[in-house]
Amino acid sequence: MMLERARFLDAGDPLRGFRDRFMLPDGVIYLDGNSLGCLPKATPARLEGVVREEWGRDLIRSWNTAGWIDLPARLGAKIAPLIGARPHEVIACDSTSVNLFKLISAALAMQPGRKVVLSEPGNFPTDLYMIDGLERQGLAERRLAERGRLIEALDDSVALLMLTHTHYKTGETFDMAELTRAAHDAGALVLWDLSHSGGALPVDLDGCAADFAVGCGYKYFNGGPGAPAYAFVAEKHLEAARQPLTGWMGHAAPFAFSDDYEAAPGVEKLLCGTPPILGLAALEVGVDLIAEIGIDRLYAKSQALSEFFRQCLSERGVAIDLVSPTDPARRGSQLSFRHQDAYAICQALIARGVIGDFRDPDILRFGFAPAYLRFEDMAEAARHLAEVLETGEWQRGEFQERAAVT
Repeated sequence: MMLERARFLDAGDPLRGFRDRFMLPDGVIYLDGNSLGCLPKATPARLEGVVREEWGRDLIRSWNTAGWIDLPARLGAKIAPLIGARPHEVIACDSTSVNLFKLISAALAMQPGRKVVLSEPGNFPTDLYMIDGLERQGLAERRLAERGRLIEALDDSVALLMLTHTHYKTGETFDMAELTRAAHDAGALVLWDLSHSGGALPVDLDGCAADFAVGCGYKYFNGGPGAPAYAFVAEKHLEAARQPLTGWMGHAAPFAFSDDYEAAPGVEKLLCGTPPILGLAALEVGVDLIAEIGIDRLYAKSQALSEFFRQCLSERGVAIDLVSPTDPARRGSQLSFRHQDAYAICQALIARGVIGDFRDPDILRFGFAPAYLRFEDMAEAARHLAEVLETGEWQRGEFQERAAVT
């Protein structure tokens, strides 16, 4: 009955045609788009054009004739409305980790007399590691507070509140406006990591008066493995913010080849080295596709998909501990479950063609990328999970041995 219901919902889905714009292997239900998005069918042709024509034929002239030199800013301007920002506030460059380092450093320099960077335990590791690196240089002091006590931890020593908007393990989403307002009331700046929300759910950086943000390009923006990231600096901080990686592309006049560094006046100051043109070109295809679909429509479908998946599990009597919020408005585009044998269960599902992922020590995580997933995928994934749990299939030896990467 749930499969019939799923097919009925798919028939009425206004986004159903976009599935054909992605490359999806036969026999696979892909529920890991919150780690690596699927390949848009237009991407190979775009990359071939860049390689054969722009690089192969036009060579170095393409920095001007193909607009390579402007690609980080041009792509940033395309990402901006998808995260509630203005075009001149966003730049596509480097990795999420590198951009975190730049913006934490910039925020600390803007807050003389304050060194504390406040975050929560269990935040994505790279976010916390970047604070550690600055702490070892004597530039920062790390402070962690449980999410229910973050506001009371804000005092006059806190320079920056740094949080991930949607938690990578649980999918729980912070109230961005509330926490940004509380930080500002305490005199602190705020940096949001949008890696699990950008391209998947509505974000309003300017509406919330956010100061800084970063995000990645390889999850919901479908930019490919290791795709460039993006960074946001609110207009009010563009003049004062100074990042520490003073590479030549962030110079006000990079081709003047001056011995002395002068930062670019706008968000371009976040650039460092030569832009990775192939990676940016691939990411642009994914960003254009997500913009065409529309964030509001994607979010509405992701909520419907996740709720339908929960209904399918309930119909099959699957008893597994949900760690994501039950209210779909309080979570991102994922559902996470706790089970002591989550790793083995994940491997058993992958062997069946249902690709989710595992997060240590006991989290089974399913991402719902609505651009290419169907309600039928939800019904079938629930069936496979029920069968794996009922039969004890996950107890087989080959599913117990952990690999370095899942």
